[in-house]
Amino acid sequence: MRLTIALTAVGLLATTVIASAQEVELDLWTIDDPGEYHYVLAEEFMKEHPNIKINVRTVQFRDMVNDLARAVATGSGPDITYIDNPEVALFASRGLLLDLKPHIEKSEIVKEEDIYPGPLASVTWEGGIYGLPRGANTIALYYNADKFREAGLDPDNPPGTWDQLYEAAKALTKPDQNVYGLAFSAVASEEGTFQFLPWLQMTGGNYDNVATEGGAKALNFWKRLIDERLASPDTLIRSQWDSTGTFNTGSAAMAISGPWELPRMSQEAKFEYRAALLPVPEEGAERASALGEGDNVILANTDNPDEAFQFVEFLYAQMPRVWNEFGYLPASQVEVKDPKNPEIYAVFEESMKYARNRGPHPEWPRISKAIQQAIQSTLTGQAEAGAALEAAQQQIDQVLGK
Repeated sequence: MRLTIALTAVGLLATTVIASAQEVELDLWTIDDPGEYHYVLAEEFMKEHPNIKINVRTVQFRDMVNDLARAVATGSGPDITYIDNPEVALFASRGLLLDLKPHIEKSEIVKEEDIYPGPLASVTWEGGIYGLPRGANTIALYYNADKFREAGLDPDNPPGTWDQLYEAAKALTKPDQNVYGLAFSAVASEEGTFQFLPWLQMTGGNYDNVATEGGAKALNFWKRLIDERLASPDTLIRSQWDSTGTFNTGSAAMAISGPWELPRMSQEAKFEYRAALLPVPEEGAERASALGEGDNVILANTDNPDEAFQFVEFLYAQMPRVWNEFGYLPASQVEVKDPKNPEIYAVFEESMKYARNRGPHPEWPRISKAIQQAIQSTLTGQAEAGAALEAAQQQIDQVLGK
């Protein structure tokens, strides 16, 4: 009798353990849509780990920081989320993210030394590591080789300087065909800052030093492109995704954007498209590009830190796939076998050598906002470039405590 009771108890215990294992659920927030990175890999992970369920929710990129901050404040945040790389310091500095360093030190998959310096810096705060990059990206100049030939330009010699870019945009602009020479994004969001900073950095400035002669030159160059309608007036309100869409449809002959566009470009663009490094102010000038993409982070108040890390670790292990399947550059030292668009891959791989972080700084949104305001006020004619950047510098200095 006692044996029967004991066996029954063991059976009940085993059933409870199994049920408990099956009940682990993790909430994941992402900027992806169904069929993209997080959705695809969550399904793969759940097939390998049937005891863990991943509930995926899409949040718009522009809303992620505010939505996440509100959710954390009310205790309704996810276990895991995507955060744009300059925002990691914002959340880590406030104790809202789980330090992954203890997990990484025990991991057989994640090796800190394998992560490239830029992406690693984006997740590092005061000695801790608060996320893992899902990939990396940067920006370059896409161009329509067919339109180059039609305009008498050599597609084997894309513009390499700002003057050459201007002349090419002028030659490629066809108002009667509703074709602009260049598409880029100056929208009043993080995307506008992301696109502008390399132009500033190529002239010797940086996010903490914007009120420079070179910065004014860069902003005035952008303004000239828009004023002369070599770029659409909608440049001020279009996201990178939307502005590159005009390139894909043939309404822009060149576009400044990143590798995340390639999957849809291969479907939408009915012409020969190529890529080149961002043009520099003049021959021999310093190169720069933007370090983009985001990081997979775990909220500090998750009830399942081990399972959450197991999933984030699984995502990191897919790094060799990210170029061919999702349009990101690897953020760590992995081999990409048979990369799609090998010539374009080589351009972005080269561009990564010049890609720079935005920040990091725990008050990055305030810094970025000041830069966005300078861009908008200059391009709309409300202020001269120098004055707009000086106003931005004053705001940035206050944030930095100067």
